[in-house]
Amino acid sequence: MKQRILITGGAGFIGSHLADELLRQGYEVRALDNLSEQVHGKDCKRPEYLHEDVELIVGDVRNPEDVERALEGVDAVFHFAAMVGVGQSMYEIREYTDVNNMGTAVLLEALIKKPVKKLVVASSMSIYGEGLYKNQQGELMTADERPLEQLKAADWELYDAQKQVLQPIPTPETKAPTLSSVYALSKYDQERLCLMTGRAYNIPTVAMRFFNVYGTRQALSNPYTGVLAIFASRLLNNNAPMIFEDGYQQRDFVHVRDVALACRLALENDEANGQVFNVGSGNNYTIQEIAERLATVMDKKHLAPQITGKYRVGDIRHCYADISRAQQVLGFYPQVEFNSGLEELADWLEGQIAYDRVNEASAELAARGLTV
Repeated sequence: MKQRILITGGAGFIGSHLADELLRQGYEVRALDNLSEQVHGKDCKRPEYLHEDVELIVGDVRNPEDVERALEGVDAVFHFAAMVGVGQSMYEIREYTDVNNMGTAVLLEALIKKPVKKLVVASSMSIYGEGLYKNQQGELMTADERPLEQLKAADWELYDAQKQVLQPIPTPETKAPTLSSVYALSKYDQERLCLMTGRAYNIPTVAMRFFNVYGTRQALSNPYTGVLAIFASRLLNNNAPMIFEDGYQQRDFVHVRDVALACRLALENDEANGQVFNVGSGNNYTIQEIAERLATVMDKKHLAPQITGKYRVGDIRHCYADISRAQQVLGFYPQVEFNSGLEELADWLEGQIAYDRVNEASAELAARGLTV
């Protein structure tokens, strides 16, 4: 008999790709999603990209009745439902806490009554704050938040006590969290709540710390979504991508199909139970390089990135993934090479309409004193 899998937030960007991966492997898939306007637009209808074999329950993860209905006959759960975005989380504090923390609590109380064989929760690289560094002598270092005076002087790097620049290195799961935004705090809360409750009630649980996920189906009109989608929205509207700081901050970009693969492997591997895993590509790119490469594949090379020289509260300098644990335990090796992933994204973007709300979002942050 086929296993039935529930994905909360399953009509969204990552959830829908995971649904495709699970269906290909012979699972039955149910999605619980509230089809929020910020992600799905004003119509709030079932997205066309969601596979026809996915059973969609339109409901809210904060509503116990919706959650209980969604859990009927389910063997395992992927908990992806969440408000996403560092900047917005710094002023919509109640909403982020309600959806991310309370929604997770409601789900877990339902799972206590109706346990499943596996729970996999989507966590985030944002919980690390700054990634791991080493000093000029090669010693491992963790970095504090950069002082405001330094940022106001447009001095973006991190330094040790001797005022020498620290060098970023791949960040492993063992790095202690440094929570620099409401979003990061809520994701850490989701991760810990799930692992703690899973351990207490004998529900095998795995937490997946996603790095910068890109690919088709991302919400292009949401100015708080992933950076590649935000850049794409700007370029589609013939506007230059806007970049905070100097553009040399480094991140790890992982294709959404690779994220779906890693999640399925976590579902199927008992050795993963109780563990947390970085889900990234294991590569790092500067934000400026990302903007330029996307502009090139979209034939918008003339739209050079606009470097704002501003700092956004909650942002960090460098963070990219050490994925060796996922390789060793899950057998996870990213399949999608970055150039081909970008070209696929560019092909999909040709048929998309995006409302560029970046200036609006930037004005909102500035008005609240959240950019420097």
